[in-house]
Amino acid sequence: MPDGFATLSLMTSTLERTVLFADLRGSTALYESLGNREATAVVTQSVDLLAQVVTSRGGAVVKTLGDGLMAMFDQPQAAIRAAHEMQDSLEQIPRPSAKLIVDPAVPVLRLQAGVAHGEVVEMAGDVFGDAVNIAARLLDHAGDNETLVTAEVVEHLSRRDGAYFRDLGPIQLRGRVEPVHVFRVEPERIGDTAVTVFGDPMAFIEPEGIRLTWLEHACVFSSQRMPIVLGRSASATYCIDDSRVSRSHARIDWHGGTFQLTDLSYNGSFVRFSFDEALISLRRGTCTLHGSGVIGLGTASLDRSAPCVRFEVMRFSATTPQLLAQN
Repeated sequence: MPDGFATLSLMTSTLERTVLFADLRGSTALYESLGNREATAVVTQSVDLLAQVVTSRGGAVVKTLGDGLMAMFDQPQAAIRAAHEMQDSLEQIPRPSAKLIVDPAVPVLRLQAGVAHGEVVEMAGDVFGDAVNIAARLLDHAGDNETLVTAEVVEHLSRRDGAYFRDLGPIQLRGRVEPVHVFRVEPERIGDTAVTVFGDPMAFIEPEGIRLTWLEHACVFSSQRMPIVLGRSASATYCIDDSRVSRSHARIDWHGGTFQLTDLSYNGSFVRFSFDEALISLRRGTCTLHGSGVIGLGTASLDRSAPCVRFEVMRFSATTPQLLAQN
């Protein structure tokens, strides 16, 4: 056996671990608004807080990634709790400057997290493997302040851990041939039937349509009719005639068994789910639509005077024929 091969073997170990990737959204806007020095201080402080949460939950920071980090935990329970505490830790960061003009209700930085469990290879202080790749790719599908996890993570948890999950079904991740079954971590107060509390992770009923309502204009679109473009233009799939709405403001795609909303505008899109008072701010970002709620186009105000589209993710078998759009 060559000496180099023997040395490499001694430096590697195969382990079953939980991998967490955390990424901060909004840092680009900070650098643009504050300049390099002040923005770097805010981002560095934020990443340091995330790292402190990891170590307090018994995890290890594998590496920092500019405005995020990669961490490893012995068990999924610790990773889920760490993701929750990371969200809370960002609220402790004071707004850095009066020069930064943002909605006071929206955090300066928002967290996206992806968690996967499986076999990994540890080598020379770094970690490799399928679980690493999956956790990293989950960030592509996580909205602001969302944590996405795999079915393997859910399977390793028990009811007494007290976490709630919404089943998003199989999602095709970038660079992978086979889709990955994904869950979103939900606040404990959610109690509707779409949320799984450590139930069977494969008991997923795929949604078949989405109903959009603006004023008196209601349409139901099947997954086969994606994508849907929401905008002021008469050529938009779903037209909202309001000056605050861009010509092509947002797009809804059918991706990996879920409806994905992507903001295409300069003024942003805002999402509030019926089960949650939190407002998700999207500026050229994407989030998964599930259940029901409101999409604000161009304004964070979701009152009656604002251009707001109500949505409901649904199964056609649960609707009556007259609810289906014929266009």
